[in-house]
Amino acid sequence: MQKFDTLIIGGGPAGLIAAIRASSLGRNVAIIEKNDSLGEKLLLSGRGRCNFTNAEKDINIFIEKYGDNGKFLYSAFSKFGPFAVRKFFREIGIAYVEERGKRIFPKSGGSKSILEALIMQCRKYGVSIIRNSPVKALKVKAHHVDYIITENDEYTADKFILATGGKSYPRTGSTGDGYRFAQQAGHTITKLYPALVPIRTRETWPKLASGCNLRNVRLHVLLDGKEIDDRFGEMEFTNFGVSGPIVMELSSHVPDWQGELQFSLDMKPSLTHGILIERVKREIKKFSGHKKFSGLVRSLVPAKMLRLVLELSDIPHDKPIEYISDEEIFEFVKLLKDIRMNVNGLWGFNNAVVTRGGVSLNEVDPATMRSKICDNLYFAGEILDLNGPSGGFNLQICWSTGYVAGSED
Repeated sequence: MQKFDTLIIGGGPAGLIAAIRASSLGRNVAIIEKNDSLGEKLLLSGRGRCNFTNAEKDINIFIEKYGDNGKFLYSAFSKFGPFAVRKFFREIGIAYVEERGKRIFPKSGGSKSILEALIMQCRKYGVSIIRNSPVKALKVKAHHVDYIITENDEYTADKFILATGGKSYPRTGSTGDGYRFAQQAGHTITKLYPALVPIRTRETWPKLASGCNLRNVRLHVLLDGKEIDDRFGEMEFTNFGVSGPIVMELSSHVPDWQGELQFSLDMKPSLTHGILIERVKREIKKFSGHKKFSGLVRSLVPAKMLRLVLELSDIPHDKPIEYISDEEIFEFVKLLKDIRMNVNGLWGFNNAVVTRGGVSLNEVDPATMRSKICDNLYFAGEILDLNGPSGGFNLQICWSTGYVAGSED
């Protein structure tokens, strides 16, 4: 049986930063990784570009992004918050740029450059990396982890850090193993949901515009006919429903909304219903005698939306525009401002960016990430009941909690 000071289960972003921190303090550290390579999910972050944090300066606004559980992060952020993360990566050679929504990306190299820089730091401090070693069980006695059993060997340590990730993107190795280990140590796992995930609709017509990315639209959320939320930004139609940034952000809340849930898409949010009617009338007057209804639609919506809008409209696609009545114009504009979709659940963990739910925060010390149940067990990253919107907020959880878990004796 091999012995280490600190043993980290999981070689993703939280595990890597925990290893770097612990080893930089002079501890003998090992990472146990089930895959052949480290950071497989990190490589997918931001579609390979790796939006690794956010430049929001107001820490209260930053924390609010995580909802009610966000207050758990105040202590961790005070020790290794967004500014400290940017400073850390700059010092290890990662230049970065700020983009829309205060998103921070590597200036070049994307996710690969982030992963390589982290691995280089692990090598610098002598971290042992044990690959192809799926953990089978934690052996716990009297609220203390004695050792772990892998497929290949057994390991013991003074301190164990669970940084196994959640259940999202299981093809990268995030198959929820850490929740089982946490339960073996006596921890409660809150209900798990896919988050930052596409949403299914009852309607099949979204496939008519599959792949169409809409910018600067507003998506209203209706629960039993009453508006309860909305988002402005980008969305996309898919073969099974809708996706894109504003949809995926809303997906994290869908499990909480019990009732008849609908989306209302406003394709022209900057124009009132009346102003849009006048615009349509000008188009009709301008091209009267030269266009049919399908041509009018083409001048008002993206090309990939043409079939879908024609399908949803009651106006024949080949009707000459000069014969379109005021009532038909009113209904057409109403459609552009209010395309209704009935929500039919979330896509699964295979398509989710993160997991909602995890190790109950009531059972973890926010100042140290130490278990309140098992005296030498710590948690970091997605395994915790913490998740945020897209924009660098979820990786920030990994960096902050990993750093704190690696800091404590």
